[in-house]
Amino acid sequence: MKKLQMEELNRLSAEAFSETEKFPYVLVLDDIRSMNNVGSVFRTADAFKAERIILCGITGQPPHREIQKTALGADETVVWEHAEDVLETCKKLQSDGYEVLAIEQVEGSLSLLDFQPQKQQKYAFVFGNEVFGVNEAVVKQADNCLEIPQYGTKHSLNIAVTAGIVCWDFVAKIMKK
Repeated sequence: MKKLQMEELNRLSAEAFSETEKFPYVLVLDDIRSMNNVGSVFRTADAFKAERIILCGITGQPPHREIQKTALGADETVVWEHAEDVLETCKKLQSDGYEVLAIEQVEGSLSLLDFQPQKQQKYAFVFGNEVFGVNEAVVKQADNCLEIPQYGTKHSLNIAVTAGIVCWDFVAKIMKK
């Protein structure tokens, strides 16, 4: 085995990426304090062809040096928008046909292991603040809550790690159908 060189990876150009069909999901980031987390989610959204990212509340927005540091250009390829109110954003997504899934540990949550996305359904994954999680009103409004099973002593994962797991899981499951 040999490590592949950049030119051997056959990555899309920024222009080709903008024209390619995306997977049917959006990422909603609510009150994310860390610009590094925001940048990392942009990079994940690029890697797994998300339709767009919706940055809500106090979540930082490009252009910002700290976002650019971890996004490595994905803040220029992934479509994004800002919305002040996450609850109104979720209601609008639902009215537009998206199934809104809060990524949160709640009573009765659906394990990511058991989540079976439907190919024709559009999804919105909501990620909350690093300390407080997903807004309680959004948890109540969501169509369901997804939880990533964890087996160690910690009870949560970093939001950027969580987004990576959720996006990869979603795309892997959709591609198998």
